[in-house]
Amino acid sequence: MSKIGKNESLRYHKSGKIGIELTKPCESQHQLSLAYTPGVAFACLEIADDDKLSFEYTNRANLVAVVSDGSAVLGLGDIGPLASKPVMEGKSVLFKKFANVDAFDIELSVRSVDEIVATCKAIAPTFGGINLEDISAPRCFEIEKILKEELDIPVFHDDQHGTAIITTAGLINALELTNKRAEDIKIVINGAGAAGISCAKMYRDIGVKNIIMCDSKGVISTHRDDLNSYKQEFAIETTKRSLSEAVDGADMFLGLSVAGALSQDMVKSMADEPIIFALSNPTPEILPEQVKEVRDDAIIATGRSDYPNQTNNVLGFPFIFRGALDVRARKITEGMKMAAAKALAALAKEPVPYYVKAAYHNEHIVYGKEHIIPLPFNKEALIWVASAVAQKAVEEGVARVEQYDHEQYKEHLRCLIYGCPEE
Repeated sequence: MSKIGKNESLRYHKSGKIGIELTKPCESQHQLSLAYTPGVAFACLEIADDDKLSFEYTNRANLVAVVSDGSAVLGLGDIGPLASKPVMEGKSVLFKKFANVDAFDIELSVRSVDEIVATCKAIAPTFGGINLEDISAPRCFEIEKILKEELDIPVFHDDQHGTAIITTAGLINALELTNKRAEDIKIVINGAGAAGISCAKMYRDIGVKNIIMCDSKGVISTHRDDLNSYKQEFAIETTKRSLSEAVDGADMFLGLSVAGALSQDMVKSMADEPIIFALSNPTPEILPEQVKEVRDDAIIATGRSDYPNQTNNVLGFPFIFRGALDVRARKITEGMKMAAAKALAALAKEPVPYYVKAAYHNEHIVYGKEHIIPLPFNKEALIWVASAVAQKAVEEGVARVEQYDHEQYKEHLRCLIYGCPEE
């Protein structure tokens, strides 16, 4: 992983990272009249007659709001709206770079559920989708739930679902490689925030029955009286109280907690061919080399780019919104999220493009224990994930488009990446 210096970083962020580009010319009196008065009135009147035409005659069909109050910024905590703005601009950069989705960051100076909900509802007519970001739990659950029920555009809290989608893809392939079945394994999740709870729900959806969740106070069990309603859903009857007790015999450890939380002794106690997703950033719960010192049969993933199996949310949110926006989906469903996870799992089995191998200086990247998740620079992820999400939206009846040709849409996405052949 390259070392980033303070001065280099500040130079990069100076004056911000996003801007506005014109998509139509405005070089003459005639074009000025088309862009604004009097010509703009025709588009306004069309939309007044049929509000669905707002997707046709404005940029709404390709515009996402990245909304945060800065209360739970990854690795930085509650730093407030102004200090969170560089992060939200960065999220907008990734939307544009990886999926050609225009995104605009909106930092809020309000904190209550009602105020954030009201603000998002008030600005919703401007956007085709809303990406909630770095809002602390449990408010983030409540905010997303209400907005999904009351808005008719996709609302997606990436801190919850992004990690769940990527790790589910990795888990699907890890189970295949170890000849284990979801319904037979035991998973321990260390970290019971937004991401941990969303991961647990998604693992249940693929058939996992035995999940033990831990927070900073230990195992989330029915004996505890300090659990919010979201943690209570995963409280189990058990005599286990500590992480070390929970991990004993586990098939998988998912870390969404703090550096060093998983010891080598804990790894030794796990089942054969353990799956270890240590995702604390920048320092994992346990480093891969520490795992390998005591287990040579483990499948290991981290959030870092300098180890195999990087779990990076950029494999999810840009492509999920791309697919949802392109079919003008009213929401992002559980089925759409699972379609994204399965698409990523399938893509990992495909031959890795030469440019990805070149980017990682590794000619030997193939599907296996050290490649269970596609790499972030694999451009094919746009095609696989966006098309899977779009198709599922159509199948589930949440898309506004009246006609959808799956193969044609995949070809359209391919053109976005590689350019279209000349007619």
